[in-house]
Amino acid sequence: MGSSSRPGDDLGVDVIVGRLTAPMTSGHTVTIAPTDARVEVRLGDQVLAATERALVLCETGLPNRYYLPKDDVRMDLLRPTTFETTCPFKGIASYWSADVDAMVHDGIVWGYEHPIEAAAQIAGYVSFYPTRTDITVDGSPVVA
Repeated sequence: MGSSSRPGDDLGVDVIVGRLTAPMTSGHTVTIAPTDARVEVRLGDQVLAATERALVLCETGLPNRYYLPKDDVRMDLLRPTTFETTCPFKGIASYWSADVDAMVHDGIVWGYEHPIEAAAQIAGYVSFYPTRTDITVDGSPVVA
C-alpha cells in the first residue's frame, strides 16, 4: 500500500509548495463532535489504531474525517515526516509515515499538534487517509 502521492493530496484542496490552500468562503464550516463508535484502522494485517474515543470532523466540501487520540494509535509504528501543510480552518498539519511489513507508507497519517482555537479539540488526535489505509466504523468500511 505504499504511496507516491504527497501528503495533503487527498484533502480535497490544492497543495502548493508544501502548503495547502483552501478558498475562504462565508458558508464554510468545520464541526467537531465526539463519537462512541468503534473506529479501527488497519494497514494490511496490522492494526494501527483502535478506539471508542474518536472525534468526527465535518468540513464543508470534504468527507467526514475521524480523528483518533494518539493514546489509541500505534505511534511506535509511525515516524514523523518533515512535510507540513497549512489549513486556514485548522492550522498547521504534521504528517507521519508508517513502517509496516518491511515497507514505508509515506504520509498516511496527519494531525494538528497546535490547531487554531476554533479546532482546538483535535490537538493530540490524528487522522488516517481512507485511501491508504482500511478504516472501519462499528465494523463498516469508511469509503473515501
